[in-house]
Amino acid sequence: MQYIVLDMEWNQPWPGSHTAKKPLPSPMRGEIVQIGAVRLLENRTVADEFQILIQPKYFKKMNRKVSSLTGIKDAVLRESGVPFPEAMARFRAWCGGESIFLTWGFDDITILKENLALYGMDDSWASRWYNAQLIFNAQTDGATSQRALKTALELMGIEPSRPAHDALGDAYHTALICSRLRLAEGIKAYGQAAKEHENGFHGAELPGCLARQVYHGYADKTQALAAMSTHENACPQCGGQMHAGRWLSQPGRRYMTMAVCPEHGAYLVRVRLVAETDGTLRANRLVYAPDSDAAKSYAAQAALPRRPHRHRCRSAAAWQES
Repeated sequence: MQYIVLDMEWNQPWPGSHTAKKPLPSPMRGEIVQIGAVRLLENRTVADEFQILIQPKYFKKMNRKVSSLTGIKDAVLRESGVPFPEAMARFRAWCGGESIFLTWGFDDITILKENLALYGMDDSWASRWYNAQLIFNAQTDGATSQRALKTALELMGIEPSRPAHDALGDAYHTALICSRLRLAEGIKAYGQAAKEHENGFHGAELPGCLARQVYHGYADKTQALAAMSTHENACPQCGGQMHAGRWLSQPGRRYMTMAVCPEHGAYLVRVRLVAETDGTLRANRLVYAPDSDAAKSYAAQAALPRRPHRHRCRSAAAWQES
C-alpha cells in the first residue's frame, strides 16, 4: 500500500464581494488552483512528486492576500493552469492504484471534495485519508492542538528546503515528517487520536458532525460571528440560511449556538476563531446533529444562569498577542 502526501492551494473570493455572494451549484469554500503531492512507498521511502496548476472557473480573480501568500498570480494561472477535470485526471493517473492519502490538517480533503462535488465528479477514490498532524502529535509529545508544519519540522530537526505556502513544497516537507512516523501504527490508533484532538470538537469529525467549513478574512470576532450567524450559516442539508440563536463562549476561543433551518430543523453550530499571519481571523465551523453530544453540551451550558460581562471587540492582532 502506498501513501500519497497531498497539499493544495486554493483561491477564495473577497468577503462581501459580488463573487462571494454569487450562488454556486453546490457549496465551495475555496477553488483549488494548485495541487502538490509526494508518493511514499510502504516502507516510507520518499519516491516521486506531482504538481499542477489549475485555472479557476468560478473564483477567477486571485484574492490578493492568497496571491501574496502563495505567489500565484492571475497571469500564471491563465498561461499554465489547466481545467479542474483535466487536473484531476492527471492526478489520479499519477496516483495509480489504491492509495492512502495523508494531509497536514483537515482542510485540504474537505476543499477537494467540495470541488469534486461542484463538478459532479466521484470522490470515493479519496475516502482513505488521514490528518498526519494527529499521528505526529500522538507519536511525539501528545499535544491535542493543531501544529503548524513549520513547528513540526523544527521539532523533528528537519531543515526546510522547499518554499512554504507552495503545494509541492508543503507536501514534500509533510512527506519528510511522515517518513519518520510509524504510519501503520498511527493509522490503527487514529480513532483515539481524533477523539483527543482539541477535545474532539474541532478538527476531528466525531459522530454527529455533519459538515465542516473554514472561512477566512475577518477583521475581528464581531465580524466573524456576524457572518457565522447570517450568510455563512448554511444548512448542512439544503444549503439555505439558518437562523442562529445565542452564541455561548467556551475556552480556547470557541463559540457555539443552535441554528434552525425552516425546512430541516435545528443543528448545533460550533466555531473556533484563529488568528492568521496576515492579521485577520479564520473561522473553523462545524455543524452537529441536534442529538449529538456537542448539542447536549450546548443545552447544558445554555441552561445555566447568564453572567453579566463586558462586551468588547477584539481584533486579530489582539488574538495573536493573547
